[in-house]
Amino acid sequence: MNTPDAQNLHGGRHGVPDMNPINNAHVARPGVAVVEIAAADDATAFAVQQLLAAHCAIAPADRTTREPGAPGVRLRCFLDLHQEPDV
Repeated sequence: MNTPDAQNLHGGRHGVPDMNPINNAHVARPGVAVVEIAAADDATAFAVQQLLAAHCAIAPADRTTREPGAPGVRLRCFLDLHQEPDV
């Protein structure tokens, strides 16, 4: 759960500094989701995003973010299970 007091495993607020917290508008109705991918590198993160895009409509991310001092990258995309994927 992401509340104003939520902290990640490292004690920081909301995880990655460049990513805004997930809010109610992001998950306003059933079938809509926010997916945050944690991966070792950009190629892996974008490959996972492509796998998701094959199964449902997504608003894809065009860049990954890095948390200073932490390994790997993160990528956030938005899913809508009610729409067909753009293939």
